[in-house]
Amino acid sequence: MKLFISADMEGISGIVDPTYIDPKYGVNYERGRRLMTDDVNAVVEAAVESGATEIIVTDSHSRMNNILIEHLHPKARLLSGSPRDHSMMQGLDSSFDAAFFIGYHTRHGVPGVLSHTMGRPIRNLYINGRVMGEFGFNAVCAGLYGVPVCLVSGDNLVAEEAKELIPGIATAVVKYAHSRTSALCLALEESRQELKQKTKEALAKRAQLSPVNVQVPLTCKIEFSHAGEAEMAAIVPGSMYETGSSEVTFVAQNQSELYRTMRAMLNLADTVQFT
Repeated sequence: MKLFISADMEGISGIVDPTYIDPKYGVNYERGRRLMTDDVNAVVEAAVESGATEIIVTDSHSRMNNILIEHLHPKARLLSGSPRDHSMMQGLDSSFDAAFFIGYHTRHGVPGVLSHTMGRPIRNLYINGRVMGEFGFNAVCAGLYGVPVCLVSGDNLVAEEAKELIPGIATAVVKYAHSRTSALCLALEESRQELKQKTKEALAKRAQLSPVNVQVPLTCKIEFSHAGEAEMAAIVPGSMYETGSSEVTFVAQNQSELYRTMRAMLNLADTVQFT
């Protein structure tokens, strides 16, 4: 059994604000890295006990070099660093039996711990007319490979977001959001037990979950924070943009085009000074 784990940071046990996820703050970042590594280790340990024979962990937060490889479970291989064409989903292909999204968060503009979508310039992102956060976007990419997303971990609200797209998905809730930067967190031992239990449940019922099915070609619309960012993103060939709007649309034939074009637009938009 071959397992792909995409590990973000905002939904990790005990993490509630930017001091845990951004090294420029310094105060809690090293603690955040250890918390992230420990959450991943709990999942890997349970997956191995459930029969997983190959496990790829993709560090999927910010510069994608957060997980402490010296403390990572020896049965996992780590994909670390950036840039990557497929970002949070780099390394996934059709040979995997299941995908897990660990430490995920809700989309921009809705309640949830450290909610956002991909990066600062993006307000909303739509695939074939349906609004998607990072969970949904990445689940679509997995679906295009024919791989089911069987588990998500994070706060109680990302669990609900995930179940709206994938009914029956296993959800490991490690904290309960009180605000965007506050949560009632499970004790770490309880959190790790939750992750292990839900990992085993997810793998036991993976055959019952179908990959996310979307119509190809994919129409992706990105709503940026303001028109200047959209104007910059619209430099990408093939983009569709109405002058003065904050939205750019493009059509992708596959998951590679979807991810690479979205990342190119995001990076271009991020060069525009926000005022």
